[in-house]
Amino acid sequence: MDLSMINGYFQQYGAVAVFTIVLLEYCNLPGFPAGIIMPLAGVWAAQGNLGFWTAIWLSVAAGLLGSMILYAIGRLGGQLFLGAYLKRFPSHKAGIDKTLDTVQRHGGWGVFLSKLIPMVRTIISIPAGVLKMPLGQYTLSSLAGVFVWNFIFVGAGYVGGEAILRYFA
Repeated sequence: MDLSMINGYFQQYGAVAVFTIVLLEYCNLPGFPAGIIMPLAGVWAAQGNLGFWTAIWLSVAAGLLGSMILYAIGRLGGQLFLGAYLKRFPSHKAGIDKTLDTVQRHGGWGVFLSKLIPMVRTIISIPAGVLKMPLGQYTLSSLAGVFVWNFIFVGAGYVGGEAILRYFA
């Protein structure tokens, strides 16, 4: 999915597209890069198509929902999934163990900080579910991390506006 395609979706479907594309990005689906999606939502808001705070809250709601979906996957079938995954990719065991350890040792702070690290920010939800992190703690930590991440990226698009579109075009 490229910049012009995402922009076309935003133009055609408006706020629904912002929510849906951000949700898919937070579900860690390939082809939905946050570095393009979030700033473009800000650009779209800056053009007067959507208010800045509306873009922020739509993206945060979508991000939190995507995070909760992955948390539920981890909680309901994570051990089975991890077992099958590690059979197929045994070299990833050290990284997975490190992520699980981060959640166990740092709890909510670990989830919050992980939500601010590219790649890790979406994947951390599954280990949090596998470890059965309390739902309230997970939700608050994720909400805070998603808000900070989205505010920075959507805000950059809002402030950078057309210059960002010219750069990527």
